[in-house]
Amino acid sequence: MYLKLFIIVFLYLFPFTAYPAIYSYVDERGVQHFTNLIPAGKKYTIIIPNKTKRIIVPYSSVNNTHYDKLIYTHSNNHGVDPFLVKAVVKAESNFDPYAVSYKGAQGLMQLMPDTARLMRVNDPFDPDENIRGGTGYLKLLEEVFNGNLELMLAAYNAGPQRVFENNMKVPPIGETKDFIKRVKFYYQKFKKTNEG
Repeated sequence: MYLKLFIIVFLYLFPFTAYPAIYSYVDERGVQHFTNLIPAGKKYTIIIPNKTKRIIVPYSSVNNTHYDKLIYTHSNNHGVDPFLVKAVVKAESNFDPYAVSYKGAQGLMQLMPDTARLMRVNDPFDPDENIRGGTGYLKLLEEVFNGNLELMLAAYNAGPQRVFENNMKVPPIGETKDFIKRVKFYYQKFKKTNEG
């Protein structure tokens, strides 16, 4: 017990150290379990987010095509532009299927647990499921916001409620505005690459 407490305190006191996320759950006997591996079960919750600093790689050096087949398949199934889906993947996770945000968003398209449940994604770290769920969610937002790309992306990042509360405008949240700019940048680049 004291060792686990020491580890948690140590990780908080030294934020410059790179370490994986810590997950925990309490079993039916009241015993608390910890792991730094991505858990398969749904009982775990993130108690310490991943503090590994991600390196932002410029577009010119990364045009990952590893997930293109999945992106095209699910984009076609949902009627969403595949270059938009790929841009969201790039902006959200930089093509890392095991990415976990400090808020708990998971996988390639950084699905929050509630969004994953809404889109019937059982394993957000499975690229096929994650892209299917994220693409379906983009389609849902496209319908809700009548195809307005900025509002769709704002809702994807901050949640639809924030857009509604802000009178159907992009919420004044720096992270959300930055997300929209990044996705639009990659979207145009991916489209141009395909045209060339």
